[in-house]
Amino acid sequence: MSLDQLKAFLGLMSTDMALRQTVMAAATADDVAQIAGKLGYQFSGDELLRLSGQKVGRVKVTKQDIPGEYN
Repeated sequence: MSLDQLKAFLGLMSTDMALRQTVMAAATADDVAQIAGKLGYQFSGDELLRLSGQKVGRVKVTKQDIPGEYN
């Protein structure tokens, strides 16, 4: 069920440039899932990460490796 929700969200993202920019600015997969949740789509950040490297419709899911801060 949530995979269908995730695919539907990615489909919307492919046509809505403002949403795409919001998602691209998100720091984590969980942040993306929260953005989707506010729009009525239910999936987890882990489910999104499982699609990393795959193309869904016109959207390619890519995990961004952002180094953390070390003190």
